[in-house]
Amino acid sequence: MTNAVKIFPEPPLEFRYAQRLIHPQDGLSIFGPYDTDAPSHPTSITYGALGSPEGIERLCRWSKTFSGPIINTRSIDENLWPAFPGFEAATGSKWSTSPSWSFEINRDAILFASRERDAYKRAYALVNYYLEGFRIAKNRDENFGVLICVIPDEVWQNCRPESVVLNPVGPRLSKTDRRLRMGGQTELFDDFEPETYHYSVDFRRQLKARAMEFGLPIQLVLESTLTLDTDLSEQSRKLTPSSDRAWNLATTIYYKAGGKPWRLSTARKGVCYIGIAFRKADQDLLSTTACCAAQMFLDSGDGLVFLGEYGPWYSPRHGDFHLTRPAARTLLQGVLKTYSDMYGKPLTEIFLHSRSSINDEEFAGYNEACPQGVKLIGVRVRLEKSGLKLYRPGKWPVIRGTFLPTSSTGGYLWASGFKPRLRTYDGWEVPVPLRIDVQHGDAGIEQVAQDIFGLTKLNYNSSRLGDSEPVTVLFSNAVGEILVSNPLAEKRLPSFKFYI
Repeated sequence: MTNAVKIFPEPPLEFRYAQRLIHPQDGLSIFGPYDTDAPSHPTSITYGALGSPEGIERLCRWSKTFSGPIINTRSIDENLWPAFPGFEAATGSKWSTSPSWSFEINRDAILFASRERDAYKRAYALVNYYLEGFRIAKNRDENFGVLICVIPDEVWQNCRPESVVLNPVGPRLSKTDRRLRMGGQTELFDDFEPETYHYSVDFRRQLKARAMEFGLPIQLVLESTLTLDTDLSEQSRKLTPSSDRAWNLATTIYYKAGGKPWRLSTARKGVCYIGIAFRKADQDLLSTTACCAAQMFLDSGDGLVFLGEYGPWYSPRHGDFHLTRPAARTLLQGVLKTYSDMYGKPLTEIFLHSRSSINDEEFAGYNEACPQGVKLIGVRVRLEKSGLKLYRPGKWPVIRGTFLPTSSTGGYLWASGFKPRLRTYDGWEVPVPLRIDVQHGDAGIEQVAQDIFGLTKLNYNSSRLGDSEPVTVLFSNAVGEILVSNPLAEKRLPSFKFYI
């Protein structure tokens, strides 16, 4: 085999009337979503809003603009930031200029709660404010397609794992006291709910996990995201043009409300792709306890999630994750059972994608769960951040879709880089390649790389031309955090739309 560099063409997407274009925004603008004429197409999006009075007011103002065309009035690249035609023009679904129901949360109360010194109390209290609204929404007569949670920027900044809170309130909690509380020990003079310490300190991921109890898809939006271009002087956060933010919100809201914006036209019938995600259950560097999850994506673009078992899957010495043979068998059996219950169509090939290598014991377990006659392939896929760099003459970086095979089972794929359709590179640093290794099973590396390249276009959470990673591994950290760091959130829905 030679090491000749190849450039894969941009994978086409399919829209209404079986029309194919490479950019989601082109296809939606010209033809409309893939499922426009299907019975499942949402003709109108019924949405509710939760947030402070100021946040809901921002959403209502945004919605009035969102329902019509939004032109890029800023003096920046129109190829990168094209006009938004309006929600109904892009999706074929009607969008009301105001929510059908709204739930107001006291702004001062949530801002004060976001400054709590204890990260666990901080996130838990804030999520409770929004869950109160979900409980009411669940019992209302409206058939909500999505609930939009408008989040003050300060809440967002203060409620992430590495947040540093300015002007914090409340007592400082020692590491020893925190461990005791996480172990279930209560205290005589400090009033707190023990379950507080069994949820993630990340507000977004805890909210996603606990909201599944109500079965309503949610979309989190920062207040500053709802700022129109004409009001940008009010904001310090750097924002893309209103048209770009409208495109991304339209795509994800339509998907979460039950629509299918596009499908990958190069997807092969009966082929599914499963991303294996791991997450440590304990932040102790020496802890080996971790949990696994599987994210399945089908040729139709549908996705589902299945939680596996807790166990000593992490190796501190090698810094990677491996399942035992029985655990691997159980994981794949579970995801295939969920698939069978939801879709029931026969499969011909299953591709396993994992950032960690897949050893022989794991693959043997996966093989035992694989239906007879179905081909199983194990592939390691991960960004090679400190390895190979590729350059080409001129001012632009390597072209997206560049593939360098290194053997019959391995190679490098640049899913980021110069995009001819946009006539620019939309990144900031030298593009990083994906290292692809077919570790088990019989599959040509070029076909595997092309499939992975196509999967960079199945992120319905945005309307980008393509991501730097396939969807099978792109969301693995977020899905793992939602499932593993919130063990008391017992209801876990299989549909992928509840995790993004």
